Amino acid sequence: MWLTDSSIGRKLVMSITGLFLVLFLTFHLSMNLAAVFSADGYNMVCKFLGANWYAIAGTLVLAAGFVIHIIYAFVLTLQNLKARGSNRYQVTARPKGVEWASQNMLVLGIIVILGLVLHGAQFWYKMQLNEIAGLALPGVDPHDGYALIKETFSHGLFVVLYLVWFAALWFHLTHGFWSAIQTIGWNNLVWLKRWKTISNIFTTIICLGFAFVALWFYFVVA
Repeated sequence: MWLTDSSIGRKLVMSITGLFLVLFLTFHLSMNLAAVFSADGYNMVCKFLGANWYAIAGTLVLAAGFVIHIIYAFVLTLQNLKARGSNRYQVTARPKGVEWASQNMLVLGIIVILGLVLHGAQFWYKMQLNEIAGLALPGVDPHDGYALIKETFSHGLFVVLYLVWFAALWFHLTHGFWSAIQTIGWNNLVWLKRWKTISNIFTTIICLGFAFVALWFYFVVA
């Protein structure tokens, strides 16, 4: 099959699934900002989503997209290393015009994955999965997301870990966002420059927004 057998097809699949992360972060930030303005409002959102079938379906779709994106990223990286052969051991300067992020997407991607695992363990496991599976975790109310955010970001270690994650996300997405659009086909010279600008602005707003929430709860609320 073309999407799985060809290099271009695999890049296309990776680009489309990578946009899942952009959608997830956009939706997630809008939720998290609600917690800054209203604890009750944020908890209403948590309760509304909870274990509803569309929330579960959305979670499964996003999870599938992430898994496919990760698999294809490793496959393409291994192919690139194989194609380079012994040249991969040579230390060379970064080519002119090549972004630092583009040369370190795998490392940045691994940090992003680890951040997602941390976030899933701290929030998804204690909230949505807790409610769906009826885990009844002691001291955890799956509908009181505000208390969970407050507890998590009262610890400096978690704040630092999340800030590192947000920084990796910024580098990963400032390159990955416009690159995905380019791979999909919107790659003429005029729009490519515009998409690079849009990617930088959008990613900066998203990552600063998440960082603001973490720092707000650590310095103001906790």
